[in-house]
Amino acid sequence: MKKSTMTVRPVEPAQDLPGAAAYRPAPPPAWKPRTDPAPLLPDSEPHRVLGTGAAARLDAGLMRRLYAELVRGRRYNTQATALTKQGRLAVYPSSTGQEACEVAAALVLEERDWLFPSYRDTLAAVVRGLDPVEALTLLRGDWHTGYDPREHRIAPLCTPLATQLPHAVGLAHAARLKGDDVVALAMVGDGGTSEGDFHEALNFAAVWRAPVVFLVQNNGFAISVPLAKQTAAPSLAHKAVGYGMPGRLVDGNDAAAVHEVLAEAVARARRGGGPTLVEAVTYRMDAHTNADDATRYRGDAEVEAWRAHDPVQLMERELTERGMLDEDAVREAREAAETMAAELRERMNADPVLDPMDLFAHVYAEKTAQLREQEALLRAELDAEDER
Repeated sequence: MKKSTMTVRPVEPAQDLPGAAAYRPAPPPAWKPRTDPAPLLPDSEPHRVLGTGAAARLDAGLMRRLYAELVRGRRYNTQATALTKQGRLAVYPSSTGQEACEVAAALVLEERDWLFPSYRDTLAAVVRGLDPVEALTLLRGDWHTGYDPREHRIAPLCTPLATQLPHAVGLAHAARLKGDDVVALAMVGDGGTSEGDFHEALNFAAVWRAPVVFLVQNNGFAISVPLAKQTAAPSLAHKAVGYGMPGRLVDGNDAAAVHEVLAEAVARARRGGGPTLVEAVTYRMDAHTNADDATRYRGDAEVEAWRAHDPVQLMERELTERGMLDEDAVREAREAAETMAAELRERMNADPVLDPMDLFAHVYAEKTAQLREQEALLRAELDAEDER
């Protein structure tokens, strides 16, 4: 065979070829040039109110309400934790240190709105008006949920990570289609942002401009996994940009700041502006649950540094300095919290009356053949036991 004498020439860049302009595609018809150099991006620092002078613009009644609920919330957490040690609760995921997020999330909603909590958010449910015993029923193992979600407009406490987020979007989208003026606020931890449900919910909400607010309580750990091993993003709030919604970054221990940011997000959602992702930077002072040993993955110095940024103390200091809180008001808030704790302790110490047949209630609107068969088997076993 003869050796080929053909010379292979490199293709020149398109812009250097004759008539190259004809090959340059025009922008899509719907394309709009970006005018904001950082569209939808959160602030470089978490938004703060307490200690900055900005608290003067907030309603004094709201500030005192936030403080009272923070004090009650701290006592609720310590009492619920004690109940686990007494064998009255199977497990309790404490929100001590995160009370500002819990309280603000509950108080920012109107009665017609919906709250979608995770397993750590029983305090938010209580602040919204749920009976503390009903809030803890699931964690005692007595009942499927412990309360009627429709009555309180609080979705069931969600133990699987982030699965409540698509539910929140679906409800909010359906409400808007019906013409109902409803906003859904969905709470999730930083670990939940690593789940596929988080992506699906935010994408769905942004595309359909659903009236949803996503509150991420970034307490630094997904049980023992630190945030740095979950994401390389500058912040979790930055993730909002990829979905086409605004991201907000807030000091999660500043109850006034969390309420302010969430109020803006809820108002935006209600007027048709679509969803917002809010990241509240906070810290879980207690272990993940009573079954966790937090000393295995974090040091005492880290915990003590966050104690200096305690949400209850921050609010108390601000109100005291502004002359809105005196010793009598502090004592009144603490006594109210103690009364709540005493009632909760007394009611939780009473043995619940349980019916095994409740296993088959509220599973389906109409029981399936298999469920009826299982129900009959259990009833027969119980009847046989009674005859012995």
